[in-house]
Order: sequence, then structure tokens, then C-alpha cells
Amino acid sequence: EALTKISRAITSELYLDDILKLIVTITAEILGSKICSLMLLNEKGELVIKSSQSISDEYLKKTPLKIGEGIAGKVALEKKPIAVYDISKDKIFKYKEIAKKEGLVSLLCVPLVVKGKAIGVIDVFTAVPHKFTRKEIDILSTVANQSAIVIENTELLVKTKVISEELETRKLVERAKGVLMKKNNLAEDAAYRVIQKQAMDRRKSMKEISEAILLMSDLEK
Repeated sequence: EALTKISRAITSELYLDDILKLIVTITAEILGSKICSLMLLNEKGELVIKSSQSISDEYLKKTPLKIGEGIAGKVALEKKPIAVYDISKDKIFKYKEIAKKEGLVSLLCVPLVVKGKAIGVIDVFTAVPHKFTRKEIDILSTVANQSAIVIENTELLVKTKVISEELETRKLVERAKGVLMKKNNLAEDAAYRVIQKQAMDRRKSMKEISEAILLMSDLEK
């Protein structure tokens, strides 16, 4: 039932941040964990918390992890789940002081993988010692796979939209250049510089200036 809720969230009209928040909240409920968080790799190759149902500022603001660093970094590097029965005794777990303050004991961390490449991890912490079962590892892995899909799809949509907008702007600028070249007898480079200067002087985008030039041209016909 919980995984069905997550599937519905992924196919909904919600924004990515809202979907990820719903995923970590439902996952925490499924596994009875105190904290569930989803970490993604940033442009520096560091794991940072993207979403969590934790309300602890100290936990949410903990320093990023590099690939291979700590449990989460190792999971991202090896692309394999890791379960730790007692994080206070684990040699590579990085946030023992925060874990102690928050009352965190056991940890399960699984990778978010897209086309063979790790993009982040999901981890869950329990407040009491807990040996994670194969079934629990499989459930969190399923959640991670679904999360990776929605993140990838969102990024593709954003990239597609950006590319589409760039192409539209380029076409408008080309048309506006043509108008200026014909009307003012300008060379192509000079017409482009006119649009560029107007955009800078008026603090508008080149798309907006081009649209204004084309509108004025149509009105003059």
C-alpha cells in the first residue's frame, strides 16, 4: 500500500521537492524509522540532503560527504546497500555526535542509480538497535529505484524545456536581426549588437527585445 502511494506521487502533478518529501515520509512510516533522508550528488560530487522528514536543524545542516566518504559515500561509490547495526561503533560512519544527540542507532543506506550511475542515496535510521532484514533492504531499494526514475525524468524535462526555450529565443533573435538589417541597412553583427545593447540597457532578455522589435515591425505594416 505504501509503495502504491509512492508510485502515485511519482506520476502526480506535484513538484519534485514535494514528491521527494512524500517519499521520505512514507518510507519512514514503512520501515518504522526515526529519520529517513534522500541525498543527491551536487555539481562538486558531494552528497547533500535533498529531502528528509527530520526537523533537526543540526541533522539537516550536516556537512556534505564526498564519494567514498562515510557510509553514504561508500554506498554511492560501490552502488550497493549497507546496513549497520550500531553506528556508534562503526569505523567509517561520520556523524557520531549528531547521531548520539538525535538518538540514532541502526542505519540502512541504499544507492540511487540511473543507467548504472549513482546519483545519490536514501538512508533510514532507527532509534533502537535493529537488524535490517532482506525484505526491508528490498523495500528501500525499490523506493530508491522509483525515486531515481522521478529525479531523472524531472531533470530530462528541465533540460528539454531549457533547450526548447533556447531554440525559440535563437529563432526570435534571427528574425529580429533580419528586421533591423533590412530597416536600418545594418550588417548581421551590427544588428545583433543592437539587440544585445538594448537588452543590457533595459535589463530585459534578448528574447523580450526581439519580440518587441518584431511587434513594432508588424504594427508598422
